[in-house]
Amino acid sequence: MREPVRRSFGPPEPSVSRVFPQPTNLVILDDLQEEREQALRDYKVTIEYKHLKSHAPGGVYVIPSLDDLRTFYGIIFVRRGVFANGIFKFVLRLPLLYNDVDQHPRITFQSEVYNPYVDEATGELDIKTAYPNWDPSKHYLVTVLTFLKKIFYAKSFGDAQANMEARQLAEENTAVYRAKVDACVSKSQKDVYDNDPESVAKFTEEQLSHRVLRDLLKANVKDPAQVSKTALLSMISKASNV
Repeated sequence: MREPVRRSFGPPEPSVSRVFPQPTNLVILDDLQEEREQALRDYKVTIEYKHLKSHAPGGVYVIPSLDDLRTFYGIIFVRRGVFANGIFKFVLRLPLLYNDVDQHPRITFQSEVYNPYVDEATGELDIKTAYPNWDPSKHYLVTVLTFLKKIFYAKSFGDAQANMEARQLAEENTAVYRAKVDACVSKSQKDVYDNDPESVAKFTEEQLSHRVLRDLLKANVKDPAQVSKTALLSMISKASNV
């Protein structure tokens, strides 16, 4: 006698052939590609900084952070014009995707700067007015630093948007504008020894030893850039025996 056929009316058990593995290999490949692209961006930043050593605008100095490849601490010494003798400190930051299209650098002044191109409240330089579209094939760190220098020597501010009060005064009331500029120049000189603890660029007050060494160089060396360490030590030794 045959056994009765037992039927199950529940859901069918999953077939082994229908279970597919997750595409982990594709995820790993995507991660590796992203790492390569980021490494290339990082390399381009180092190349640009190396280029700055010999091509930075006169009076503008930048030093990279010890902790972040995309952060630079900078100083501009203004030598003429209404901002003459100003010593203005700033921080230049690059976005993670810098060297891609429309990935603008950002510059924020740590010193007070009264200028139509600088937001008085935040200290940020209005880079996008000058470069609405950032093209990494044409624009570089030296490009933005050249613009930074230009704002301190500009005589007209027709496209400035960051500080409309300063722009209006520069165009309509130069005496008041000049007074405000003079005030920020004086403050930049007064605050020069207030160093950012994160920056490796430090200002220190002149010591007696600094003055003695400077006077010694003036008296004995025509071109300080050409003097050797040995010659300098010899001058110091002779001076100490007098």
